[in-house]
Amino acid sequence: MVSCITLNSTSRVVLASCRNAFTMVANLSLYGIAFIVFEVIRAETRADIENQYRWIAYLSIFIGCCFVGVFYLGTKEPRSKTGIHGDIHARISWTYWFLKILYYQVAIVYMLTRLVLNVSQAYLAFYVIDDLQMAQSSKALVPAIIYICSFIVSILLQEIAWKEQRLKAYYTAGGILWIFCGIAIILLPRSMSLFVYAISIFIGIANALMTVTAVSMQNVLIGQDLNGCAFVCGSLSFLDKISCGLTLFVLQSFHSKFTVIYELLES
Repeated sequence: MVSCITLNSTSRVVLASCRNAFTMVANLSLYGIAFIVFEVIRAETRADIENQYRWIAYLSIFIGCCFVGVFYLGTKEPRSKTGIHGDIHARISWTYWFLKILYYQVAIVYMLTRLVLNVSQAYLAFYVIDDLQMAQSSKALVPAIIYICSFIVSILLQEIAWKEQRLKAYYTAGGILWIFCGIAIILLPRSMSLFVYAISIFIGIANALMTVTAVSMQNVLIGQDLNGCAFVCGSLSFLDKISCGLTLFVLQSFHSKFTVIYELLES
């Protein structure tokens, strides 16, 4: 829908940054729901803990369904005034995109971007608790800092006039920033664990820079071929999910093997 709402490149980036900002709001809202549930329902047994997370799931699904309903009932889908070759009913074959080199370039960029964000998010809590041995509260505080910083940067990105060269520059900046954050995480000693909060600020900035520009690169690929934009977004999203699933599977397999070896050595 972002591609269909406007053909202006700057407006598309603004919409992508707005989308990313509200994604951060949704993530923070989940932490808010969890905080309320933990305060209202006190956990003394394993059954109480299960009940807490059950209510978190129920409330999150209910609120999510409400907003989905608002979207479907309150959002009018834009109609293309012009289509490919001037025919609004024309359809673009999915093979059309596989003949474009730009499709593969954008696919790699988008896949790697989502891979960095999703895998880091999946293991961040384990890193904070198991490796740095910080308090349980940091398991929520570190992601919250990342989301807040990402939200602020996403809002600021809406004020920029965008061109393709600027997309590349900002994406490169975000990627380099993430590389430095990754190096800092690897080298961070347990005695300096509090520095993870400072690293979280830069991770949030890097996440916003990379996500907004990667999504906007999809719109550059689509251009005015609006009747094929669903396949582009759907196929890249599918590639993102498959790659993340396989990566997490491989990492978890290696982690399990190393855990077994470590336990054998200890015994």
